[in-house]
Amino acid sequence: MKTITVFGGSGFIGRYVIQNLAQAGYNIRVAVRFPVQANFLKVLGRVGQITPICAPVNIPELVDHAIQKSDGIINLTGILFEKKNQTFEHVHVDGVRNIAKAAQKYEIQNVVHVSALGQGKNSTSQYARTKALGEEVLRSHVKEAVILRPSVVFGPEDQFFNRFAEIACLSPFIPLIGGGHTKLQPIYVGDVAEAITRVLGRYASYGNTYEIGGPFTYTFRELMILMLKVIERERILLSLPYSLATLMGWFGQFLPTPPLTADQVELLKADNIVSGKYPTISDLGIDPKTVEAIIPSYLGRFRRVG
Repeated sequence: MKTITVFGGSGFIGRYVIQNLAQAGYNIRVAVRFPVQANFLKVLGRVGQITPICAPVNIPELVDHAIQKSDGIINLTGILFEKKNQTFEHVHVDGVRNIAKAAQKYEIQNVVHVSALGQGKNSTSQYARTKALGEEVLRSHVKEAVILRPSVVFGPEDQFFNRFAEIACLSPFIPLIGGGHTKLQPIYVGDVAEAITRVLGRYASYGNTYEIGGPFTYTFRELMILMLKVIERERILLSLPYSLATLMGWFGQFLPTPPLTADQVELLKADNIVSGKYPTISDLGIDPKTVEAIIPSYLGRFRRVG
């Protein structure tokens, strides 16, 4: 039975990936900072099939140990905002470098790395810029690695629809940064997990980059209107200039869990949709689910009557 090491497996996308891998019969090492917080994943497989281990990506020795005797590696690590001990550079670049070097050392070609749509070395967003640098570092060590770039990922535990639904319950208005004209292509987390599972060990995918977007493109404003319709609430959609949003994000980034950062405002200045230059989720034989079909299943709790 093959063993797969999954870095960042206890996160939002990770739990769905772990479930898919367990059902496919893999033995899984879940490499995380705090193994105790990943124990909930054990019930997704047979006894002993899923093992959380301590292997923060910023500690090369632990990364090396986690990868030893693995048949494949999946990297799901990523942060949306920085903390004192976790920066974009450390996680998206240095962490990827440690994984890539260990994979090269043990001659593991079966590597799947989750990046992001909108990445670019010339981006004004540090998140997007470091994601691009991480891809470059990975390719320099493991040319066969498969890179997936998802758009906004949604699902029961997401930090997109859930966050704005919470705002709608507390505020009479929903802020539309830059007028809400940014185009997004939301992709269901279960479809992202399925894509990761399908490219794992698939020789035809080796060395490829996939742009993973949902079946439809929406503006940010359209998604907020759809969310409000699902939770049956009427709110004012208030256009917020980028300059004011950046100022709010600058102050917000000092909170323990910032609702908005200046870097996230920079991300919203560019559309987050597939470019057509790379293969997509359809090339993997997956018919992605729509936003309309999924969000009513988990946003219902935000309705006035629950």
